[in-house]
Amino acid sequence: MKVKEIAEYLQISEDLIYKWAQQGEIPVSKIGNQWRFNKEEVEKWAKSQRPRRKKT
Repeated sequence: MKVKEIAEYLQISEDLIYKWAQQGEIPVSKIGNQWRFNKEEVEKWAKSQRPRRKKT
């Protein structure tokens, strides 16, 4: 997926996707001068970012 596609999928700005990609926060590959995202890897990453519930 391209930056625009992953930003739409995650419902966040393209600028934030670029920032995260440059900082290594989100799983991404760079091919030439273009960022590419694997949807399954991003889904797994997004799920790992959720706050954990405290057990009561």
